[in-house]
Amino acid sequence: MPNSPSSSAQAARKNVARQLRDLRKDACLTVVELATRCGWHHAKTSRIENARTPPSPTDIRLWCRTCNAVDRAPDLIAASRHAESLYTEWRRRTRAGLRQLQDSYVQLYRSTGLFRVYSPTLVPGLLQTEGYARALLSANARLLDVPDDADQAAAARLERSQIIHEPGHRFVLLIEESVLYYQLGDSDAMAAQLGYLLTAGALPAVSLGVVPMAARERVLWPQEVFHVYDDTLVSVELLSAQVNITQPSEIALYLKAFEELRSMAVYGQAARALIVKVIDALN
Repeated sequence: MPNSPSSSAQAARKNVARQLRDLRKDACLTVVELATRCGWHHAKTSRIENARTPPSPTDIRLWCRTCNAVDRAPDLIAASRHAESLYTEWRRRTRAGLRQLQDSYVQLYRSTGLFRVYSPTLVPGLLQTEGYARALLSANARLLDVPDDADQAAAARLERSQIIHEPGHRFVLLIEESVLYYQLGDSDAMAAQLGYLLTAGALPAVSLGVVPMAARERVLWPQEVFHVYDDTLVSVELLSAQVNITQPSEIALYLKAFEELRSMAVYGQAARALIVKVIDALN
C-alpha cells in the first residue's frame, strides 16, 4: 500500500504529543524545566513530544498539573488510550490466552453489516474449520510464546463464525489461490477445510472469490491480510501487531484496493473448480 498501515495510529499519537507540547509552551516552560518539575529526565519529555514514547496516564496528569492545565488531563488520557488501541501488539492481546482474543471480537461482528476480508495467506477466520483453526492458533501461540489454549480458542472462533448464518450480515471474502495449498494440520484437517469452503461459499450471504495464480496482468499485487467492517474500520494483521485504521482517507484506500483485488478473482463454479483441484491432489 502507498501509506504505512500504522499511519492512523501514528497520527493519533502525534496529535496527543502536539497538544502536550503546546501546553508546555503555553506555560512558558522549557523541555528541561518541565522534566525537572515532573521528576524525570528531559529526554523523556522530548520522546513524548516527538511521539516516540507514549505517555502513561500518570505522565499526562503530572504534565497537565505542571502546566496549570489539570482540566485537560482527562481528554488527553482518553485520546492517548485511543491512539494506543489503534496499534496493539499480539503478545499484549494474547497474554491471557487465545480464547479471550476470539471472544473480544464478538460485539464488533454483531454490529457489522458488511464484512470485506482479503487474505493472501490463510483461510479467513469466518470460514475456518475447527481442525484448521486449532493448528493455526497453536502455531500462533508458539510463535508469540503465550499460553496455548488452541482447543478452546478454536471452539470460540467457530462459535463466533456462526454469524455467517444469521440474518442482517453480508460477507465478501477474497483469498489468493495459494491459500488453498498452504496446509495447516494434517491432510484430513486440510481436506475438511477445503470441503467447507465449497459449502460456505454457496451460502446466500457469502461471496467467496479466489484470485487465480494464473491471473494475467494483475492490477494489484498481493497485500497484507485486512478486514473492512462496514465503511468505518479497517483491521490490518501484521506479524507482530494488529493495526486498526479509522481515518476515512485510509479506509477509502483499502476499499479501492479491495475492489481491484476483487476484479481479478473468480467466483461460483470457477472458484469451486480451483478448490476441487486441490482436494483431488490431497487424495
